[in-house]
Amino acid sequence: MQRSLILMACLAATGALGQDLPSALTDDDFRPVREDEARLGQLLFYDPILSGNRSVSCGTCHHPTFGTGDGLSLGMGDGGIGLGPKRVADPDNMPEQRIPRNAPGLWNLGAHEFTVLFHDGRIEVDLDRPGGLRTPLDADMVTGFASLLSAQTMFPVLSPDEMAGHYSENDVSQAVRRGVITGQDGAWDIIARRVADVPAYVDAFIAVYEDIEEPAQIGFADISNAIAAFMEWEWRSDNAPFDAVLRKEATLPEPAATGMKLFYGEAGCASCHSGPFLTDHDFHAMGAPQIGPGKAARFESHARDEGRFRVTGDPADLYAFRTPSLRNVALTAPYGHAGAHSDLRAFVQAHLDPVAGLRGYDLTFATLPTLPVDDTRGLADSDAIAAAVSVSQARITNEDVTALIAFLDALTDPGAVEGRLGVPETVPSGLPVDQP
Repeated sequence: MQRSLILMACLAATGALGQDLPSALTDDDFRPVREDEARLGQLLFYDPILSGNRSVSCGTCHHPTFGTGDGLSLGMGDGGIGLGPKRVADPDNMPEQRIPRNAPGLWNLGAHEFTVLFHDGRIEVDLDRPGGLRTPLDADMVTGFASLLSAQTMFPVLSPDEMAGHYSENDVSQAVRRGVITGQDGAWDIIARRVADVPAYVDAFIAVYEDIEEPAQIGFADISNAIAAFMEWEWRSDNAPFDAVLRKEATLPEPAATGMKLFYGEAGCASCHSGPFLTDHDFHAMGAPQIGPGKAARFESHARDEGRFRVTGDPADLYAFRTPSLRNVALTAPYGHAGAHSDLRAFVQAHLDPVAGLRGYDLTFATLPTLPVDDTRGLADSDAIAAAVSVSQARITNEDVTALIAFLDALTDPGAVEGRLGVPETVPSGLPVDQP
């Protein structure tokens, strides 16, 4: 009887929204993952051995303590000390610049529908390309990556500001500087050989992969595949209160219920944040403020970030960025492609009226460790960003914003936050692990 009443209430609430809610997630929405492969990937994810100076791991910028991000507006990879908002510049190895974009969350990236990644979508599934992927390496992209996520995980190791280190600091950064990425003695091969020199890793790779029988057979794609398997296993998120609504097992309390109606109705959020993962996987000029170094080539001196335009060259894509999934969004601050807002409410208010948000933006809204750089140069581009805005202004009251925030809180999955495997105490290389 009680279940029937809940079902009737859920159906009534869905009808009141003016459009159907997405279907509930099932195992069919996700790629299958082997636990032994995920356990190997867990060790590699948290092992600094993959970085040029052996000082930064994937987990440094994507830590469960900070919602699989780093708690910073713009991260500090190589040359940083500490974790999260407490991370500071190493005076003995000062970073040249901040990482130009906010570290995104890693939730549900094992789902089939994630076929484009990075804020600008510069890697995506393309079955007409070798290996089935389109990436910035184009024809030089090696095959053997089991998924788009696998390919994505390994581009940060090539970034001087993220994991590689700068110029002549180490063998990896030297290879990157020379443009030698693939093939023997390329940056990826150097990292693979490091891993293959650790007996515990060799034993694990041989146990997990049937086609690996000796250290020399451990390739970079194998490392990447294991890391991707870990992320898929660890951060699947499909058991939030919102999921109980989708399964017609419960209703949301107030003000979250009102927030859901606004989200799928008057506020217009679902026009972009659609589907079970609350993203259309498309690109929109949403008017987020530009702080930090921007995305410029070595020969350029501007601090703009033109988003998807840098990939497509289409003027219609200027300042457009990929719609992020809102799963566990309450945990993934700061927000926006440059992390310009550290507070979710402030970000939502600015997003509802992006032009006003740009005009009223102040750098104190961000979370940025001290670094001797000018983080405001990109704000000079605010008029151009405002002119490109493709989202409509929504007239929403403060009470409505409170309800929307309550609904966004209902997207938090407690089990996913804890993870299945957690952070290991140690890794086979013996290097220190970033602990919460």
